[in-house]
Amino acid sequence: MYESFYGLTSKPFQLNPDPSFYFASKQHRRAMAYLEYGLNQNEGFIVVTGEVGAGKTTIVRGLLKDLDHEKVVAAQLVTTQLDAEDTLRMVAAAFGVGTKNVGKSELLLALEAFLVDVTRQGKRCLLIVDEAQNLTARAVEELRMLSNFQFGTQALLQSFLIGQPEFRKIMQSPQMQQLRQRVIAACHIGPMDQDETQAYIEHRLKCAGSQGMPRFDAGAFEAIFEASGGVPRRINSHCDRLLLSGFLTGKTDFARVDVEEVAREIREETQPSSSQATNKTGDGDPATNPQLTDSGVLDIDLSRLAMDPSTADQASRVIADLRNGQAEQRMIRIERSMFRLERNNAAVLSLLQQLVDAVRAKQ
Repeated sequence: MYESFYGLTSKPFQLNPDPSFYFASKQHRRAMAYLEYGLNQNEGFIVVTGEVGAGKTTIVRGLLKDLDHEKVVAAQLVTTQLDAEDTLRMVAAAFGVGTKNVGKSELLLALEAFLVDVTRQGKRCLLIVDEAQNLTARAVEELRMLSNFQFGTQALLQSFLIGQPEFRKIMQSPQMQQLRQRVIAACHIGPMDQDETQAYIEHRLKCAGSQGMPRFDAGAFEAIFEASGGVPRRINSHCDRLLLSGFLTGKTDFARVDVEEVAREIREETQPSSSQATNKTGDGDPATNPQLTDSGVLDIDLSRLAMDPSTADQASRVIADLRNGQAEQRMIRIERSMFRLERNNAAVLSLLQQLVDAVRAKQ
């Protein structure tokens, strides 16, 4: 809705990945180089991990867009919370292989026959598995077994595993040893630094047709980096809300104070209310039995407890690990809430646009 106000031709900060807005940060260039290297090797597994909203899906879509489809048959698997056999069926379906009313052995034979046929045509098959952290150990083993398919000395299938940071820990587990031996390259997409964050914002505005508006001063760019941590999706969320706020107030120039106000609003919307942090008793009185928040549970003064120094040191490390884990889970919940807010905002803006158009039509 605000695009015309700023003279833009499209929405610059949508949350849905769009390859046409791809920004090649240092981290993303490195990840793309690994993927391209993997394509040239035509075997094994390539593993790419990154935080929620780091740009993994955008990179994959950009890669798919640039593939020579006369030489590569690519399939993408995005639903990974499945058991082992269902995962095989999803892989087969992604390549267009019939899976109805067939057992596992027949399914494997049909999939192998398809892969051999593609190879005989002078092409090769690429499987891209998104959200790989959700795969069960048995499902991963089935994918590894598929990598055993060969035509002569040529591997019939290559796989890219794309996942969140926890997939790196999963890969280090003992049951993943055989898969690790098939991994030919792995990389992690970290956040952008402050300079790249500014360049990313300017790049997306340019892609959206900006002719100089909106304008951000140095303090605004710095505040956006501080609020987002350099993660692309969080940057998009803050900038989208900032431009909406400017549209509603008639502002085209933004400073640090504007960003901080928007960041505060987002925090308030995504943090649980005080009522949610309180556990009510049977008679409805929350005051007599308050539920400790996740951070409160770990707010322990070990000096008051009677324990020997080695035990206290071990307890301190355990508590620190728990705190770090809680911070990661809290960030994931916030990202999911922001994605829901984006969808709600889009619906509201659509309704407002319809109302504005209706009013103009009557004038």
